[in-house]
Amino acid sequence: MAQPLMPKATAVWLIDNTSLTFTQVAEFCGLHELEVQAIADGEVATGMVGMDPIASGQLTLEEVRRCEADPSARLKLLIRDNMPRPVTRTKGPRYTPVTKRQDKPDGISWLLKNHPELSDAQIARLIGTTKPTINAIRDRSHWNSANIKPQSPVQLGLCSYQDLADALEKARRRRGDKAPASAKAESEADDDVLASLDRPGVEEPTSI
Repeated sequence: MAQPLMPKATAVWLIDNTSLTFTQVAEFCGLHELEVQAIADGEVATGMVGMDPIASGQLTLEEVRRCEADPSARLKLLIRDNMPRPVTRTKGPRYTPVTKRQDKPDGISWLLKNHPELSDAQIARLIGTTKPTINAIRDRSHWNSANIKPQSPVQLGLCSYQDLADALEKARRRRGDKAPASAKAESEADDDVLASLDRPGVEEPTSI
């Protein structure tokens, strides 16, 4: 399903300027309903400037009014031939916004602590980092080791839940020659950690 440009910024604008339900906003922007609720509560996208989808030609005022009057209705994105298309990333390092780069060591440390089965190459792809940096954090020779606090890269916004799940699945397949009982136990442990990412109130470990 086509999504608007800058989905979170669009969600911010729709929440602030319309009476659409969280479900309607979530489905239009391709976000989880709980994430939209968190945006409305000021827990996510704090300080983000909303993007007006009407002014940008992605929605009409009539379409917004139609859906405001019927909570079961769904917004329809206007797609024009001259609208820019989202760029699909293929190869190359993952781009990380400048504001998130300081969080990389925390995310790397969390992966090293909680998922040692991941290879350095997998961690590098997930976080958008280099193997020397991973090694420096592993052996605590990183220049900022004293201030590194392991935190989930998903919650830090460095990678998606699906990216992490896919990497763990590949790691499981790679170690498929292990004893079935051991592999099963490790697989269940991975599932528990992944499930905890979506459970409110679960704190990340704060020390290595």
